[in-house]
Amino acid sequence: MIKKEMIAMLLAGGQGSRLGVLTAKVAKPAVSFGGKYRIIDFPLSNCINSGVDTVGVLTQYQPLRLNTHIGIGIPWDLDRNVGGVTILPPYEKSKGSDFYTGTANAIYQNLEYMENYNPDYVLILSGDHIYKMDYEVMLDYHKANNADITIAAMPVPMEEASRFGVVITDDSNRILEFEEKPQTPRSNLASMGIYIFSWPTLREALVRMKDEPGCDFGKHIIPYCHGNGARVFAYEYNGYWKDVGTLGSYWEANMELIDIIPEFNLYEEYWRVYTKSDIIPPQFISSEAKIEKSVIGEGSEIFGHVINSVIGAGVTIEKGAVVRDSIVMQGSRICAGAEVTKTILAEDVTVGARSQLGVGDYAPSTYDPKVYQFDLVTVGEHSTIPEDVKVGKNTAIFGETQAEDYPDGLLASGDYIIKAGGMR
Repeated sequence: MIKKEMIAMLLAGGQGSRLGVLTAKVAKPAVSFGGKYRIIDFPLSNCINSGVDTVGVLTQYQPLRLNTHIGIGIPWDLDRNVGGVTILPPYEKSKGSDFYTGTANAIYQNLEYMENYNPDYVLILSGDHIYKMDYEVMLDYHKANNADITIAAMPVPMEEASRFGVVITDDSNRILEFEEKPQTPRSNLASMGIYIFSWPTLREALVRMKDEPGCDFGKHIIPYCHGNGARVFAYEYNGYWKDVGTLGSYWEANMELIDIIPEFNLYEEYWRVYTKSDIIPPQFISSEAKIEKSVIGEGSEIFGHVINSVIGAGVTIEKGAVVRDSIVMQGSRICAGAEVTKTILAEDVTVGARSQLGVGDYAPSTYDPKVYQFDLVTVGEHSTIPEDVKVGKNTAIFGETQAEDYPDGLLASGDYIIKAGGMR
């Protein structure tokens, strides 16, 4: 048996349905971010920067791109003979095959993996948050308090606290009460979904609660442990942390990267963010190009204007095209004279010549108002927008669209085009 002091279990199987067409064919942790990275790069980089060299990545929804991106973990120095990174999908067992039905259920189904390392502590992480954290400091805090569970928590505005699990603590930060998404919060100290468990506490709780439908840490495991007298502490974190689970928060987090003094700095030498880098040529900026306060990925060719935007690798912006306040993911092309405003273009999208995206006034979504409730135009991967059309705000497009899909050359604000076979 191999002995590790602390291993990490990284939950990366979620669909991320609140990202709409961006996650139609890719898991949320594999969505591009910041012109160069994927969302999962941030917790993986945190692990290796914190000295955690054994990481199980639990995948489920649309895992192909995520698996390909992680590979054997070379970019994060996680290609180890002992430990390293291991992809953990659901698998067939003697009693049949079970998909992961909740966060704790997913961890329970991988008890054998954890037992193989006989850890003293298990770090539970989510694969869809943008932040930098030294987990070693959190572990020291856990040990100093002789804790059974330590929950990373951060203050949030009181009006937003009902979206989170919130904790109520005493003067020593020991948790007195834990409330999962309360309608009337009594605290604004929100759980970040990052936990350190002492291994005996975690193992006993997972086995005891294994038959709980959709077994979840916030709803089941932590209340169970707390009710049994476990020492549960809050580790207060005051750095940058963002759950990019909605289109609005995803767009905001990208835009924050290009502030003059960015709230979240990708350029720090002492805490690098690692990613799988393809072998691609350098970027090219033509003499006609105009770029203002933007991130431009490798291999991109810029002939038009880019203003306050995040441009991924291998993007082409043709002469006369204007991109403003937008995210353009890798491999996309914006043809001559097109105007793209406050738009998220997924990978390998083509915007036809002279088309205009993000025009007119805001209107509520007729497709899915819970997902599409921002000023954004959202275009799914491999989609095509024809020449000379206009697309309003708060719209969704997925698939290869034709001119006839746009009555009078317009997709009105709040409307959508989802081609057959595009979304499942």
